[in-house]
Amino acid sequence: QLQLVESGGGLVQPGGTLRLSCVASGFSLEDFQDYPIVGWFRQAPGKARESVSCVSPSGASINYAGSVKGRFTVSRDNDKNTVYLQMNSLKPEDTATYFCAATTVRAEVCSMISEFEYRYWGQGAQVTVSS
Repeated sequence: QLQLVESGGGLVQPGGTLRLSCVASGFSLEDFQDYPIVGWFRQAPGKARESVSCVSPSGASINYAGSVKGRFTVSRDNDKNTVYLQMNSLKPEDTATYFCAATTVRAEVCSMISEFEYRYWGQGAQVTVSS
């Protein structure tokens, strides 16, 4: 079964940079038919979880929430079973626990997939932006 682990979180000052990694294990192309769509989500204490970004199997289809567009960049390296979230120009409101998730649902555009369709989730990585 697919397992996901996030890493790269930490404490940074406003305007700083972090890169999160999401490493998958237990992945079999013969079982999944294709590399999965991967989404990044975040949740701040007392607030609902929100979608941050998603990326298609090939990386051709990418979506960003309006709050992070222009500052965050998602990419993937399927040979390393890893998806990245590069976070630049971080703001205090970016403070949250960040999760990566994968879905076996097939879609040509990753934004067509709702968070409820993501079956596999990582444990989360804490990102704190504070001066």
